[in-house]
Amino acid sequence: MAKTSSVEKNNKRRKLVDRYAAKRAALKATIMDQSNSIEERFRAQLKLAALPRNSAKVRIRNRCEVTGRPRGYYRKLKMSRIALRELGNNGLVPGLVKSSW
Repeated sequence: MAKTSSVEKNNKRRKLVDRYAAKRAALKATIMDQSNSIEERFRAQLKLAALPRNSAKVRIRNRCEVTGRPRGYYRKLKMSRIALRELGNNGLVPGLVKSSW
């Protein structure tokens, strides 16, 4: 099980990303638009830099929904390999069978 503080910090980042997504998208569109003046694009760049760093989508870490583990994460299942194996052995994941040879 991961530290609760790490999991909560990541959840806080997710909320910030959701809150600032529209504002960030608008500022990025202004920055990338070549028809705008250089001054206007620079002002948009400064406003983007003034936003909280944790509101950037890149700062979110994929973590297991069950254990909070950050590594060995399957995106499709939203859980780590270890949690998947544990649940699979208990028969809680439909269609997953233990391999033996």
